[in-house]
Amino acid sequence: MSDTGEIPPETEATADTDEQARHAAKMAKKKAARDRMMAKKSGEKGLVIVHTGTGKGKSSSGFGMILRCIAHEMPCAVVQFIKGAWDTGERRLIEAHFGALCQFHAMGEGFTWETQDKARDIAAARAGWEKAKELIRDPEIRFVLLDEINIALRYDYLDIDEVVTFLREEKPEMTHVCLTGRHAKEPLIEAADLVTEMSLVKHPFRSGIKGQPGVEF
Repeated sequence: MSDTGEIPPETEATADTDEQARHAAKMAKKKAARDRMMAKKSGEKGLVIVHTGTGKGKSSSGFGMILRCIAHEMPCAVVQFIKGAWDTGERRLIEAHFGALCQFHAMGEGFTWETQDKARDIAAARAGWEKAKELIRDPEIRFVLLDEINIALRYDYLDIDEVVTFLREEKPEMTHVCLTGRHAKEPLIEAADLVTEMSLVKHPFRSGIKGQPGVEF
């Protein structure tokens, strides 16, 4: 330290160099550990993916995966079980620009409190599931998003055992299937390879803000 109480520039430079060296050594150690871990991960398989929970973003995450597939030129498909009657941005984009790579099937007619017709809801869910099975069985399709199917399963419009058995026994080995919606049932969670539960911390709906384009649909 100089007579004025200030740290000489050369001392600051040495301290910065030492800090950079410590950081580089720490990151090199982390990279080596990460490389060792990744070297053991050589397997590939088609995954059963579940996005559930009360938080927002379940469908959004599923559609993010669809866009990744499109970018990789991987044939993919979407079956919507609830929001089929909605004019969503995802549907507009995919049908207008990526229909050759991604099939989009809007099978739902709205939430059950909107239709107020249980038999009609069950019929729509069954039709959606039949289309889903057809798409999953297709060896050309690499990824299938079953948007909001967990709601249909929650209300027993579809049989959970039938869905899980199909995914275990008939899904092609390298096909990915993503199932979204709140309240995923335990048998589906147990059968899945990847499960993400999105928790609600804060939502504008509780403050009187309605769903808006670009955020909700």
